Amino acid sequence: MNQEFKQCLESKKIVSFARGKKLVKKELSVARSDLSDAKAGYENERYKWSTIQGYYAMFHAARALVYSQGYREKSHYCLAVALRALFVGESKMDAQLVRDFLNAMNLREAADYEAEFSQSGAKAVIASAEKFIEKAATILDVSE
Repeated sequence: MNQEFKQCLESKKIVSFARGKKLVKKELSVARSDLSDAKAGYENERYKWSTIQGYYAMFHAARALVYSQGYREKSHYCLAVALRALFVGESKMDAQLVRDFLNAMNLREAADYEAEFSQSGAKAVIASAEKFIEKAATILDVSE
């Protein structure tokens, strides 16, 4: 177990979650819905909201993955830590996808809290979300 994941467990920012496996499909469905909303927002030049919704599409897909392993996040950052420990560390996911998740998280925070967003940022988050959700669905063996 990597040290960062251990710290997230000790600080209770990642906790055991027995019901998680039952919620995997629901979380992935929410991820796909958020991605659809992000794309619609982008088409309507609502780049702030498409950035935010694109991130949440990734967030819910990440949650589905972590739920599948019997854990739940209490921190967005520790969710990324759990992805690295449970999926990158086990060679199920490329580390770039976790970096993309963290980048999307930073762009979402800038859009949400600082009103800083752009068309290019929204486009990047949506592209990352598409890849992330596709990989999560493959790992979880859940089709649409």
